[in-house]
Amino acid sequence: MTLTVSSGDALIIVDVQNDFLPGGALAVPQGDRVIEPLNRAAALFEAKGLPVFATRDWHPENHCSFKPQGGPWPPHCVAGTRGAEFAPSLRLPAATVVISKATTAERDAYSGFQGTELGNELKRRGVKRVVVGGLATDYCVLNTVKDALAQGLQVLLLTDAIRAVDVKPGDGGAAQAEMERRGAVPITVADLA
Repeated sequence: MTLTVSSGDALIIVDVQNDFLPGGALAVPQGDRVIEPLNRAAALFEAKGLPVFATRDWHPENHCSFKPQGGPWPPHCVAGTRGAEFAPSLRLPAATVVISKATTAERDAYSGFQGTELGNELKRRGVKRVVVGGLATDYCVLNTVKDALAQGLQVLLLTDAIRAVDVKPGDGGAAQAEMERRGAVPITVADLA
């Protein structure tokens, strides 16, 4: 299957940040494996002059999702820290639009659309279809894909460029199945042209 990306397509890279990579504060198992396929996808979109978006958690130090505040997660991706930076080996095109989410202490956001300008930015550029990959399958990728579909966008899910937290074994597989059931089309980076 070859899918030619063209006008009306955008790439969304979800939360490929140091704290989600091996050794990070909230490491996703094999999270670093998403970088190479995402670099290939980003290079293709850049070569075709198509938009690339990169979402990131950009939390205050007292964010509600952190265990000290009663949340489920260890502190991670605190704005301005090394842990919140994009992975050094992630090659984002110069024109990449960075979308910061969960930036206030009292509100969490797993989706790149929640409380951000992502939806408006996609509309402004006439985007009809998004290619999505990143971290983590069972949280921020899942919720970003659900919101993209809810906004009427077609979604191509890069199955070789996602990895799951799997708090409960099988969470990642269940999340991928849910995305496909809702209409996301599973592809690999090799399918893109």
